[in-house]
Amino acid sequence: MSIFTILISTIFVNNFVLARFLGICPFLGVSNKTETATGMSIAVTFVVTLSSIITYGIQKGLLEPFGLEYLQTIVFILVIAALVQFVEMVMKKTSPTLYSALGVYLPLITTNCVVLGVAILNIQEGYNLVQTIFNAVGASIGFGLALVLISGVREELEFNDVPEALEGFPIALITAGLMSIAFLGFNGLV
Repeated sequence: MSIFTILISTIFVNNFVLARFLGICPFLGVSNKTETATGMSIAVTFVVTLSSIITYGIQKGLLEPFGLEYLQTIVFILVIAALVQFVEMVMKKTSPTLYSALGVYLPLITTNCVVLGVAILNIQEGYNLVQTIFNAVGASIGFGLALVLISGVREELEFNDVPEALEGFPIALITAGLMSIAFLGFNGLV
């Protein structure tokens, strides 16, 4: 599978949020402001890419040679948790405003199923290291694209007349559904 095909597939066709429906919690929880959505996208990109590289190395260098594949999920979650703690410490020091804006959603990257899903799918698809890296980057870009798009729409909806029953979270769910349907149009690309 070519690198270009992997990137297009993970960004548009098999978008982890809008096609596979993984990572919905931060997608809806952090998408009120574009600035917060962008910060979360960057943090998730770092964690997804680095965790994919590390988990690939652990899978190929430790779990498979010793027949310990059954420990895959536990080991991958430990790697992800350690990386999220690192990101949290760095963000707290470098950008306290963004750190407080992300709030509880930053530590929740540990349980963001996009991060674990990408790491496991890299192994299941039989990707080599280069393909793993590009799949992780593509998945991160796709996650970030979906997050920033919905945050932009949600910011605009604040200035529009929305029926009272649909204000807030209900209109966000409707918007997410419509975005998901729109992304179905990319199905024929790959």
